[in-house]
Amino acid sequence: MQLNADELRGRLAPLFQENFEKFGELGAAISVWQNGKPVLDLHGGFRDARREQPWTKDTLVLIWSATKGLGSACLLHVLQEHKIDIEQRVGEFWPEFAQAGKEKITLAQLLSHQAGLAALDRKIDILDYENVIDALETQEPNWPPGTAHGYHARTFGFLLDELVRRISGTRIAEYWRKVFAEPLGLDLWIGLPEKENARVATMYAPKVGKPPEPKQFYIDVATRGTFAHKVFSSPRGLNAVSEMNKPQIRAQSLVSLGGIGSANSLAKCYAMLANGGQMEDRSFFSEQTMRWMTTGLTDGLDRVFQIPTAFSAGFMKDSKSSERKRFGRSSSAFGHPGAGGSNGFADPENRIAFAYVMNQMELSVLPNEKSLRLIDAVYDAP
Repeated sequence: MQLNADELRGRLAPLFQENFEKFGELGAAISVWQNGKPVLDLHGGFRDARREQPWTKDTLVLIWSATKGLGSACLLHVLQEHKIDIEQRVGEFWPEFAQAGKEKITLAQLLSHQAGLAALDRKIDILDYENVIDALETQEPNWPPGTAHGYHARTFGFLLDELVRRISGTRIAEYWRKVFAEPLGLDLWIGLPEKENARVATMYAPKVGKPPEPKQFYIDVATRGTFAHKVFSSPRGLNAVSEMNKPQIRAQSLVSLGGIGSANSLAKCYAMLANGGQMEDRSFFSEQTMRWMTTGLTDGLDRVFQIPTAFSAGFMKDSKSSERKRFGRSSSAFGHPGAGGSNGFADPENRIAFAYVMNQMELSVLPNEKSLRLIDAVYDAP
């Protein structure tokens, strides 16, 4: 399919406006790319609840777990550069990891949330990187690795970061800037410089309401003692949305949930991936590495979400049994959502990339109606 900019604007602009008028959006932006080129960018609303600071073209905002996609791209690039296959064991590169039943865990299993390290037994602060890594090394898997998958909400970023450090000698935040953000001119950060704070939209917690689907998952997340609550609170800390608005927290390299950027830059990153790993006469990924991203490694009931989910190497895909498609309509599509409503994905079959970001969160971890109706409209060409 070939997108037409005028037709796309005609379909998406009214829906985008409805997000503010009917769905309680405060500030938001959408970006759609095809064939490595921007097709549509829209932004609107405000950066603050007082509605004094308009959302502008260069507004940045927290993207929560959509950061996991950036971190995964970094690790996959490291593996590519060092000629490492994802079927190799994690312990080959991180010897201390290979204990407590984790000796045979492969990179593929780790990248597809099959390692069983979604929840930690030890109570460690999320800002205490060294102790989180030590806890992951000694942790027994939550289930036999490779037998099931479950979303690693907080631990995933630490697993990615430590592997990048072990293999490349560089932290993910630095690797991201050097390999992707600077060459592509991306206004997208893992660890925000202080001078950029003036452009960042304030993030607001979800308003109280009935839990969305899957209902039991959201009830469990809010209930102490459940596995889902443990997953979303280990390592502990930064559970209040307001904490994430502090400049000193924005500056942290939180690969699971701390990325900050614009919709245009998030979409441009996925545009490179949708374009076979090529952008602006540069090649970032080989065909083999792109296959790792597009090929599902696990699909079925998620131990955390309690509904079917699917993962490739580092990215989320639509489960074959999902009724609602979250990442476009191609079987090759992949991406990563962020809590509250942000979403980004690449569709290599149609060379389409999409990103939606906002600052008034909904009570959702997976993509919600505000972005899904826009995604549907992208594909509903006349």
